[in-house]
Order: sequence, then structure tokens, then C-alpha cells
Amino acid sequence: MKTTPYAELERQYAEILDLEHALEVLGWDQEVIMPAASGESRAQTLATLSTVIHKKITHPILVRLVQRLYRQRKDLTPQQRRAVHLVRNRVMKATRVPATLMREIALAESRGVGQWREAREKKDFSKFAPALSELVDLRKEVALLTARGGRLYDALLDNFEPGLTVSAIDPLFEDLINITVPLVTQVIESGVNVDLTPFVGDFDITSQRAFASEVATAMGIDLDRARMDLSTHPFCGGVAPDDVRMTSRYDTRDMASGLYGVIHEAGHGIYEQGLSKRRSRHPLGGAISMAIHESQSRLWENNVGRSHAFWTFWLPRMKKHHPQLKGVTVDATWKAANAMGPSPIRVEADELTYNLHIILRYQIERELIDGDLRVNDLPKRWNKGMKELLGIQPRNDAEGVLQDIHWAQGAFGYFPTYSMGNLYAAQFMEAARKSIRGLNQRITKGNFKILRSWLNHQIHQHDQVYTAEQMVRRVTGKPLSTKAFAHHVRKKVDAIYS
Repeated sequence: MKTTPYAELERQYAEILDLEHALEVLGWDQEVIMPAASGESRAQTLATLSTVIHKKITHPILVRLVQRLYRQRKDLTPQQRRAVHLVRNRVMKATRVPATLMREIALAESRGVGQWREAREKKDFSKFAPALSELVDLRKEVALLTARGGRLYDALLDNFEPGLTVSAIDPLFEDLINITVPLVTQVIESGVNVDLTPFVGDFDITSQRAFASEVATAMGIDLDRARMDLSTHPFCGGVAPDDVRMTSRYDTRDMASGLYGVIHEAGHGIYEQGLSKRRSRHPLGGAISMAIHESQSRLWENNVGRSHAFWTFWLPRMKKHHPQLKGVTVDATWKAANAMGPSPIRVEADELTYNLHIILRYQIERELIDGDLRVNDLPKRWNKGMKELLGIQPRNDAEGVLQDIHWAQGAFGYFPTYSMGNLYAAQFMEAARKSIRGLNQRITKGNFKILRSWLNHQIHQHDQVYTAEQMVRRVTGKPLSTKAFAHHVRKKVDAIYS
């Protein structure tokens, strides 16, 4: 049966996506249930599969097919043109990188995760430094091969946020510093000490997991199409809309850590489950970008999960799982959920200081890639940056430079998408409140369905049909800015720390 060139492109790309789905499951298994001594054999498996994928993406037949369709793009529909554009960008970038280098990277990343985990456990950066040095060199080599003008770091940003550049990030991050620092000063100088009793104490982990699961289910996670497991570092891996892998971690002394970790990852999961199932093996399938992905998790975690309306409904249910909270009020819980002030751990930082954590990592990544910072000097640079931006000093490497898994995975260029996601989240939530009448009242009654449906209709179901820039204008009528976020955090600071 004769097929069209575009149909052949879809067929070949579907096979590539199937292999990447297998890679995603193996990565999830490595973090969640793989035996501790299996690291080297898994590294070889991941490297081989990565090499196979790279060879398929750079195969001359696919390269010629993409170029032919690109030349004939006027004959295609707008969505077909968008699909060809996405595949061509990926193919052209991949052809500049040798398969041997891709295998080397896959091995280094898989081994790096194991060495990071050991170093973190022993609170000793020196045990991870050699692996990190190799990863930095490899990613710098890829950037040199794939960069087309601009800075080397732009090529790494493009892997997670297509089209994003240092020149676009810098003014946004400068605005965030100017917004955040005076508010942090206001918090510190207010003299207000928020009572953390609703979340700090002695909380049974089985009860924590049961309550967090109840919240995630109410948010809309379909557990017939998803899993929630434990890992060292919480994450969400989207294999397909009907196979979402989420993880979290819990602390008996701090219930907020586990609960908000679940809400955050469930936000990612809702996005994944809201993507078009018919496009799960299609060039247009999947999330637009990591910043848009982060916007969905941060929207649920901060704009919904830390709201007064949220706790009006959920506090009585939390008390059923933790009877020791019997006398705690909604107002006290809301304030505890929004307690602000400098802290060393990014994933547990409040939404005011969180962006300062990201800005530090962004600065360090640029210095590493530009060659202005040596890996061995990283702990000193980290501690200095924490002191300058947040006014605090980590007690050890595990609380400092080793707290995140991203560099062990070679994910340089990923961190800025978190802060970009915060900005998108605030702007999307502002638009949702204007569009959905009585949204707060619905959340007060535990009704998340209308917000989830709005997000699905406005964002999720379109997959990669639009760029991130097109999406934010389409949903909010404005380009991305810091305005909605600034209004959101100032309102909370004034309410709690005036």
C-alpha cells in the first residue's frame, strides 16, 4: 500500500518515540526499584538504547525525508508544517553530534546518578566531583557542536525550552531579584513568626501517604493510568498519557515536604494525562516545553495548594489522618503553608525565595559552561551565592551543592525552566480566575474539576501545536512577564507579614 511522505515521517518518528518511552521506564526503574548493585549493567543498557535512538534520528533516510518535506511545506497543513519543523530541528541538531559521544554521555549520566547518590548520602562533594567534571565537559562539547550563534549555554537551554536564550532570561531574572529581595527583607523585619505546628511535629508516613494520595486523586490524577512511588528526589516521568510515573519523599518531622511534593508532581501528572492520547506516538505529541510543564505543577502546588480556599476544604480531612491536629484552625494552616523566609533546600523553599535558589543555579551553570568556574570550586561558589542571595550558609554538601539530582543527570539548562514556570503559573492562574466565575468558592468545596478542565482545554490537549510564547499569549492575551507573579507574592507577604 502506497503511503505519503508525511505519513512515512509519522511512522518512523513513532518508532523513535516508542524507544524513548522504554528509556523513560528504565530511568524511572533506576530511581525507584532497581537493585543498588545494578548500576553498571543499567548504565550499559541505557547507553546502548540511547545510541540506537540517536542512530534512528540521524539515519540518512529520515534526514532526506525531513528535508524533502521541509522544501515542500507549502503543500502541508499548518499542523503538518509544525510537526515537520519540530522533527527537522531535532534531526538537524542530532546530526551534529556523533553517536559515540551520545553513548559516552548516556554512560556518564547513568553512572553520575549513582555517584551523586553516594556522595549525597556521605555529604561529601569530592566523591561526585570527578563524575560532574566529565558531565560538564561532555555537555560543553555538545553545546559547541549544536550552538548556532549566541552563547554556548543557549544551546543547552534549547533542549528544555525551545528558543529560550540568556538574553531573554536575564531581564526576567533581574526583575525577580528586584521583586524578591525587598519582600524577603519585609518578611525578616516584620518580626512575625508563623506557627508551623500544622506541619511540623511527628507525623506517621503511612498516614501522610494516604492523605497525599487523597488530595492527588481529588485533583484529577487517574491512578489506573499513573503510579506514585518513593525516590531520593521527587519527579514525574511521562511515558504516555496512560502511563505516568510520579514519585515523592516524606519526612516524619515535616508533613509539608511530602504533601506539597505530591501536589507538585500530581500537577505534572495531570498535564501528562491531559495530553492528546491519539498524538502520543506523533511528532506533535507531548508537552510544549519544560517551563510550561513546570507551570502546571507550580500552579497546583502554590496557587491552589497554598490557598486559603484549599485549606478550608482539606484541613478537616487532614485531621482525620492526623488526630493530633484537632485544635488547628484553617487560618493557622494557611499561614503555615505560606511561611516565608530563607531556607537551604530548593524543593522545600517557599514560593517567594524559591526563585533565588533557581537564579543561583542558573548563574553557576553559565559559569561552568563558559569556563569561568571549575567543578572543584563549586561548593565554595555555592555557599558564597547562598550567602549573597539568601543570607544563609548550608551546613554540609548534602544540604548545599549536592541537594539536586539534575547535574548528575546532565540536565544543564533545565533549572531556569522552574522560575519561568512560576511566571507562567501566575499568569495562567490570573487568566483562570477571570474566566471561571466563583473559582475560589469551588475550591473551598473541594471542586477542582472545573479548573482542571479549563487547563486541559486551554493548554494540555494542544500538545506541541503551539510554541510556549504562542500559548501564553493565546491563554492570557499577553506576553510572559513578572507582573502576575509579583502581584501574587506581594499579596501573600502583605497578608501574613505586614
